[in-house]
Amino acid sequence: MSRRVVRQSKFRHVFGQPVKADQMYEDIRVSKVTCDSSFCAVNPKFVAIIVESGGGGAFIVLPLAKTGRVDKNHPLVTGHTAPVLDIDWCPHNDNVIASASEDTTVMVWQIPDYVPVRNITEPVVTLEGHSKRVSIISWHPTARNVLLSAGCDNLVILWNVGTGEMLLALDDMHTDLIYNVGWNRNGSLLVTTCKDKKVRVIDPRKQQIIANNFEEPIALQEMDTSNGVLLPFYDADSSIVYLCGKGDSSIRYFEITDEAPYVHYLNTYSSKEPQRGMGFMPKRGLDVSKCEIARFFKLHERKCEPIVMTVPRKSDLFQDDLYPDTPGPEPALEADEWLSGKDAEPILISLRDGYVPIKNRELKVVKKNILDSKPPPGPRRSHSTCDSDFSQPALEEVLEEIRALKETVQAQEKRISDLENKLGQFTNGTD
Repeated sequence: MSRRVVRQSKFRHVFGQPVKADQMYEDIRVSKVTCDSSFCAVNPKFVAIIVESGGGGAFIVLPLAKTGRVDKNHPLVTGHTAPVLDIDWCPHNDNVIASASEDTTVMVWQIPDYVPVRNITEPVVTLEGHSKRVSIISWHPTARNVLLSAGCDNLVILWNVGTGEMLLALDDMHTDLIYNVGWNRNGSLLVTTCKDKKVRVIDPRKQQIIANNFEEPIALQEMDTSNGVLLPFYDADSSIVYLCGKGDSSIRYFEITDEAPYVHYLNTYSSKEPQRGMGFMPKRGLDVSKCEIARFFKLHERKCEPIVMTVPRKSDLFQDDLYPDTPGPEPALEADEWLSGKDAEPILISLRDGYVPIKNRELKVVKKNILDSKPPPGPRRSHSTCDSDFSQPALEEVLEEIRALKETVQAQEKRISDLENKLGQFTNGTD
């Protein structure tokens, strides 16, 4: 009698479990906008969620530790004039996040370590280049300050956030709406899916499509009949791909190998409630002492529920085989090095002692200000009757009042900033 040989894999028993109720984030009005993005972005410091907001678009940023009911007056990040469609944390700075909006702009924000008392309304930089709504953004995995955006104008733009400049525009490669974009591990190539049913592998610096319209898939996996959009999350360290259907209530996961049949079904995490969106924690944000290999942040209508994926082990020791060295927060290249043709693999870190997030690092934008060059002197106006209304003493009086008001505003701004820093010290002390 022949016995079926079961394939050996350390990930055959990946076990998914939601956290306890008090570890969830409650009372969040998750955005109802129609868009295929995940609506949620997480890193080792924060969880960010696109939310409903009157007039314009907004997202909320919560420190990971601040679980439970969210205060209805919790400050938001508001600056867009139309709904926010996608958000993405910078892989090289845990305090920097980018947002894409229906208002055709991309904005980059600096998030303080403390909880601010007012809405964050001023982005560090605004990137303007799309003519229609921007639905996709994605940071370069290894080059500092390189950000990709894709819009409903079928255009992919690469930006240098550090200077606020457009690096490249890939404008004649897609004949229809771009559904999704992903980088390869070192950021030398990107792949797009499009409404025209083609997958394109693109070399952005050569502005060339190097492969598309694949004839035969190397593996085909039948899913179910649900028509929800699939949100794929790939963990290169474990070669596991997790598929979360929007509007679905399960997470299916598969192991990818080099030998046929290439894709191996592992298991399905099922729950009762459908997901409105999903965030995926980078490896350095996981709890290695609990053999956690993935953590999802599942969005419901009014809350965010972390789901922990673990590989049960009897030993308390660090599990080397589960945690190979993983990409850390240091970029391997500068933006101009990458643009000139240089490639570099991610700079890896060990998770043996866990990962401690770095203190707040500021994003500096170096921009040439066109206002710095003074305008040429215009033709002198001829004296008219209206000039007599503004005598020299009256003009000086107005200027003096403006100066005094500006000084008052600056003093108040400084006071608010000092108080916010003090508040940050208190909140950091209580964590």
